[in-house]
Amino acid sequence: MPPLQHDDVTAWGLEILGQSACDSRHALPLMAGEVRAGFPIHADAELDRVLDLTEHLIPHPSASYFCRAKGDSMEGHGVYDGDLLIVDRSLAPVTGDIIVVALDGELTCKQLGQWHGQPALLSGNPEYPPIALRGVECETWGVVTHNIHSHRRRGR
Repeated sequence: MPPLQHDDVTAWGLEILGQSACDSRHALPLMAGEVRAGFPIHADAELDRVLDLTEHLIPHPSASYFCRAKGDSMEGHGVYDGDLLIVDRSLAPVTGDIIVVALDGELTCKQLGQWHGQPALLSGNPEYPPIALRGVECETWGVVTHNIHSHRRRGR
């Protein structure tokens, strides 16, 4: 899939929040070792090397873009309202992927799956029923590879 063009984005009524700046890199220190999410261990924190998040999270920068999630339909899949999604247009979606699609003139983020033996878009919230894809015009805008959400409430 070719990268999104300005006309593609504006045709959907989306606002471009920033220009692609693939040469703009900000490497940050990477701590050696791991931070346990269970039982604490002795803290011998030292800096091991630097980590460039663009290099780590975006293997295909020319085919990738960011967008913000809106709503609660994907919370069961760990995608929350306001999350920043990293979307890669170069990947072919497979069952189980979280994807961004244009569906009947609306952009949506759902999981690609099966429902009653047919391809469908699945939410991560029981309040939103599956969307059967048979006979529906649907254009894939990319596979969500990562999402970033804040652990602090906004406004703090």
